Amino acid sequence: MDTLQLTEPTQTTRQKPAPDTRRTPDSVHGEQAINAQIEAACAQACSTIAPAWPLDRAIAVNPHWSRIGIPLRRVAARMAVLGGIRVFPSREAQRQAWDEGRITRADLDAALATLGEVAGSLTAEQCIDALQRNGLPARLPLLIDTLDNDPARHTRLSWRPAITHQVSQTCAAYFDAHQADWQPSRDQGLYAFWRDTLQHDHGIGLLMGLPDLGQRLDVLPATRLDAERWALRQLGLPESVWADYLEAVLLTVNGWASWCAYQGWQARQEGREDPNLRDLLAIRLAWGAVLLDCKDDASTRLAFAALQASWHRAAAQLDEAEAGFVVDEIWQLALEAGYQRQLAKKLATVTSTAPTQPAIEVQAAFCIDVRSEPMRRALEAASPAVQTIGFAGFFGLPVAYTPLASSARRPQLPGLLAPAMEVTDRVYSAPGEAGCPDDAAEAAAARGRRERLGLTAQWQAVSRWPGAAFSFVEAAGIAYLGKLGHWLRPSARARQRDDLSGLPHRYRAVCRPLLNTLDVDTKVSLAARVLHAMGLEHHLAPLVLLVGHGSQSANNAHAAALDCGACCGQTGEVNARSLALLLNEKSVRAGLLARGIAIPAETRFVASLHNTTTDEIEGFDLDLLPSEARARWEGLQTTLSEASDKVRRERAPSLGLDPATPRDALLTQLRRRANDGAQTRPEWGLAGNAAFIIAPRARTRGLTLAGRSFLHDYDATQDIDGSVLELLMTAPMLVTHWINWQYHASTCDPEHLGSGNKVLHNVVGGTIGVFEGNGGDLRIGLSRQSLHDGERWVHEPLRLTVVIDAPRAEIERVIAKHAVVRQLLDNGWLHLWHLGSPTLHRYAQGQWQALGLEAA
Repeated sequence: MDTLQLTEPTQTTRQKPAPDTRRTPDSVHGEQAINAQIEAACAQACSTIAPAWPLDRAIAVNPHWSRIGIPLRRVAARMAVLGGIRVFPSREAQRQAWDEGRITRADLDAALATLGEVAGSLTAEQCIDALQRNGLPARLPLLIDTLDNDPARHTRLSWRPAITHQVSQTCAAYFDAHQADWQPSRDQGLYAFWRDTLQHDHGIGLLMGLPDLGQRLDVLPATRLDAERWALRQLGLPESVWADYLEAVLLTVNGWASWCAYQGWQARQEGREDPNLRDLLAIRLAWGAVLLDCKDDASTRLAFAALQASWHRAAAQLDEAEAGFVVDEIWQLALEAGYQRQLAKKLATVTSTAPTQPAIEVQAAFCIDVRSEPMRRALEAASPAVQTIGFAGFFGLPVAYTPLASSARRPQLPGLLAPAMEVTDRVYSAPGEAGCPDDAAEAAAARGRRERLGLTAQWQAVSRWPGAAFSFVEAAGIAYLGKLGHWLRPSARARQRDDLSGLPHRYRAVCRPLLNTLDVDTKVSLAARVLHAMGLEHHLAPLVLLVGHGSQSANNAHAAALDCGACCGQTGEVNARSLALLLNEKSVRAGLLARGIAIPAETRFVASLHNTTTDEIEGFDLDLLPSEARARWEGLQTTLSEASDKVRRERAPSLGLDPATPRDALLTQLRRRANDGAQTRPEWGLAGNAAFIIAPRARTRGLTLAGRSFLHDYDATQDIDGSVLELLMTAPMLVTHWINWQYHASTCDPEHLGSGNKVLHNVVGGTIGVFEGNGGDLRIGLSRQSLHDGERWVHEPLRLTVVIDAPRAEIERVIAKHAVVRQLLDNGWLHLWHLGSPTLHRYAQGQWQALGLEAA
């Protein structure tokens, strides 16, 4: 399409144009074509935004996920030019790593060799010199930037942050379904809600230095579709840059755009469409057109000239930026080479032959979370009769869980997937093996819980009435002082089980999560799949622990982010308990035996939870164990205590604690940190994650991997058809990539892709997210306190190195079959190594190359 011609604005151009009733067929066809191009540009811009999950279901997300189809260096250029967002580590940070010796000359040379032709004639010296320059290219302006050009703009709010704030507050009111007692009408959609809100906002115009803004708002079209067309047509930009311009518009409210993308993600899983992201785009686009209507002729001409001049060379600016980021990609590779060299050396020291072990008495299956690696290592060191296994954290159960007497259904699996089964609480008639589900007891427990939760809701509602802010504490009296006491002196109590909140105490020991309404054949098929994927079809120990994990913290809006980074921000308790109860069922075992999977009569599965804040391991449903199995559990406690203490001492220095502190005192300190409402760093979560190893435990046993590696056990000899490998490369590998890139992005650009300072957080809509302060865009990503200890960055932004012990042909088959896997590899989003014997090879552009780092 030809560029729309700029005409000098007049007073009449500020009014709604009268409809043209004399349109010819050609003009109608031309208008339809333009509208189709606008529709395509809007859809393309919206497709670039990755989702951000709510606080209570927080999962780690690669904020660039929707852009993995293009090379990383090009994404870096686009994010910088369109949004002023940094993708690679800053050159200042790389210079510090170089000066401190974290990056060596050998690392830099290795990076230059890896990029090969892409690096061109760049030398190591030129790369070192480039560290003295910022390296972030200029951002392309939007219409509001060029319009905000009057000499007195320092006397009022700058338009970009003012508009961001207004849009953000509108979205907060619109999407809040939990926090506010007075809810607005949402029947007409987000765009209509914003339009109505703006027309009743008499203060925003004064703050922006536009006292007649309210008189200009009648130009706003009534629908989102008309607003998109109206606003984009006024820009006078070439059609070739429309999608880029619209993407840049969305990046100004990237937090809310990510929330709307989540709404769309959920809708697609349910087979429907969600309009909120398009509405948000129309809102942000329409703001520029409204401001255009408020400007005088002279300044408008200057604004248009500046906007059009910039965007006519947008393609050239993006190309120049991409070429400039070659240096940054080299330094990214150099930073990674230092870590990868150490990893390669460690892996090269372990043979592929499993050492002779005594009879295995206990098998412990852990989530692949990096925080499990030190615990697995410590358990194996504490007792050679303990075998540990790494398995994807939701234990193969694609479930949603609904607690007793609640409608709060929540997914307990990676956000990439939709639940296919339901888990609900059942109340047993009595504790112990003789107990069974009891409908009458369950009904009584449900009534008791509803009554207690209802009283709690009424009590909390008292403090939210407009006149109650200063009188609430006085009315609460001693009861509130007790609550304050917990903040002034944090207790050393163990982790509280939130799923039991409000449940009468007499029912807590007999309330158990069970898979809902599955017939025996379905249960048997599910159990067989899980045991096969875990490598536990044969050679089962007498005691098998299913170890989920969860965190413990107080007054922490991002608490769910410290639980499972994959499974919608939940602990592994429900999944582990449901699976253990399933695998202990007599009918399920009989069905498995008929399929050739014989679970020994003495074998019992025990659900447990690794508290990653205090490194305690808690068991569940122990009353259901027969006496022999209960005795084995009790005998295991010394080993668990020894291993937990070892891990606590390993972690203590990173938390500012003395590792020489006596055992009980150190545990008490960690518990007090967990219960301290003022503690911004209860633990470090998955900070430091850098590798994902898919291999038999024999390939990593005894190695100190410093809590930086996801470990998934995998034996290619037991995976004849390669189906397990395919599952691992298309599910856990993608999840670990998401985790890795959330930490990477939050570290490289904490301003745009991190959630800022925890101390300043205000929760939005109960669970939607946080503001830093009282407004601005919705913040996504990790807080600074999750990445920085006050003096240095704890997380190092390295792309994930995936190491697989499997035949290369099988790995290549998965790559060829799945476009997403190919995109991640070919476009530089992660590294892939083949763990051979004795050499390592890396995958690059369809070829395997000897790594060469292990001997350096």
